[in-house]
Amino acid sequence: MTRSTNKRKFSTILLGSPYFIWVVIFIVVPLFMIFYYGLIDRNGNFTLDNITAITSPVHSKSLWLAVRLGVIATVICLIIAYPLAYILSQTGFNRSGFVVFLFILPMWMNFLLRTLAWQTLLEKTGVINNILAFFRLPALGIINTPSAIVLGMVYNFLPFMVLPIYNSLLKIDKHVINAARDLGANSFKVLQKIIFPLSIPGIISGITMVFIPALTTFVISNLLGGSKILLIGNVIEEEFTHAGNWHLGSGLSIVLMLFIIINMIISSIFDLNKEVSFL
Repeated sequence: MTRSTNKRKFSTILLGSPYFIWVVIFIVVPLFMIFYYGLIDRNGNFTLDNITAITSPVHSKSLWLAVRLGVIATVICLIIAYPLAYILSQTGFNRSGFVVFLFILPMWMNFLLRTLAWQTLLEKTGVINNILAFFRLPALGIINTPSAIVLGMVYNFLPFMVLPIYNSLLKIDKHVINAARDLGANSFKVLQKIIFPLSIPGIISGITMVFIPALTTFVISNLLGGSKILLIGNVIEEEFTHAGNWHLGSGLSIVLMLFIIINMIISSIFDLNKEVSFL
């Protein structure tokens, strides 16, 4: 019995070893390097200056701008995604599966190319302004503004909000909804008391999956913001690639990781409280 158990454990470890190796190389080692460079100066001495640099006017402005635009993009994605996911969950599987496929299809294209497409659409001599000029309408001056960045975030990250909510709505037992209607609940009450509370896990997952990449993005702000609007992701990217200051870039990355961890903790607590209150 012991030998068979040991064999199963060994087989499990052997099968999981590629995953563990991948985690160590691409997650553990990079995180170690970030903390190593972020907590020392150029002379190799321990310091917290790289982390406290976030309090400088330039860095703090970039951080709070990234948070603000990330929150706005997340809220817009939620407002668009929830009704869409609800409609898809109520339609036939074949139709909803086709629409979900259409949402996933753009994700097969390179992220950079999708963002460049919006740059072509929004620029002053782009497709949208040419169409407006044809109809003698005023040009749309949205390129190189925070609005263009939010638009790019919503376009790129909307599927990450739709899919978790859609999956949560699909898992709701139809018998629970039918029982509520048999007891006299109208459609609004069913949505308020049954469907929405049971879809909270999907909402929380969607918020996390949208807010975190929106907070850390630098490609969207570079292309649609014209490198004129610096988010914290742009600052970190410049420190690593242009300034060559890995210490400061790592310190700011640690601060950004703290924001992400706080967001995940708050989301988990909110999700847990919702489940307890519903039960």
